[in-house]
Amino acid sequence: MLVAGQPIGFTLLRSNRRTIGFLINDEGLRVTAPQWVSLAKIDEAVQSKSRWILAKLQARQSRQQQAALQRDCWEDGGRLAYLGRQIQLRTDAGQLRFEGDPDCPQDDDILWLDLPGDAGPERIRHHVLAWLQERARQVIGTRLQRFLVRTGLKIAKWRLSGATTRWGSCTSRGNIMLNWRLIHFAPDIIDYVVAHELAHLREMNHSPAFWAEVGRLFPGYQSARDALRRHDPASLPSFNRGDRRPA
Repeated sequence: MLVAGQPIGFTLLRSNRRTIGFLINDEGLRVTAPQWVSLAKIDEAVQSKSRWILAKLQARQSRQQQAALQRDCWEDGGRLAYLGRQIQLRTDAGQLRFEGDPDCPQDDDILWLDLPGDAGPERIRHHVLAWLQERARQVIGTRLQRFLVRTGLKIAKWRLSGATTRWGSCTSRGNIMLNWRLIHFAPDIIDYVVAHELAHLREMNHSPAFWAEVGRLFPGYQSARDALRRHDPASLPSFNRGDRRPA
């Protein structure tokens, strides 16, 4: 049937319950209805819950896609987001090297890992984690320094964070933490987070004055902010035991 203009299939289960119930699981939408309720009434109920159903189905699809990405990533030929591009992971027991410009990557550039072709997912994950965190230290540190030089702002110190709930933080003492996982995103998103945290040096809140300061530091930040809001740190590829917290 069509739900909000989109074709939606569902499994119908009859039961002795008194009302119509809805469940989204790995198989899709399941509707449980009393024996006496007509198919027309069931269709009406599905239509009335269309917004909830579509939201849950989209969330389920996103989870499945993310799970597939994480399953397939840690292997020879796997793909990984790096500075907004999709790079390939390849094994070659020779030396660790990036085939392309690591500061301005393109889709399908290759990260060659110093590993044998039969290396397992855990070894690949460990090597990629080390490389990504080192690149994060260099890339994010460079972009932060550019802001400081251009604006004249001063910070006490900064370090990388491995937080799973936030992209950055700034204390009243001028200590800044920036999530190393930002290395997955395009440079303008990294710049937005840097500007966001630097703006807290003058406005320790999220008032209109704060957002005006963000705009002063990074004009046109809104598009990068909106792109970042569609993600959260926990949605990125999992490194499991190897996902240590950077110092």
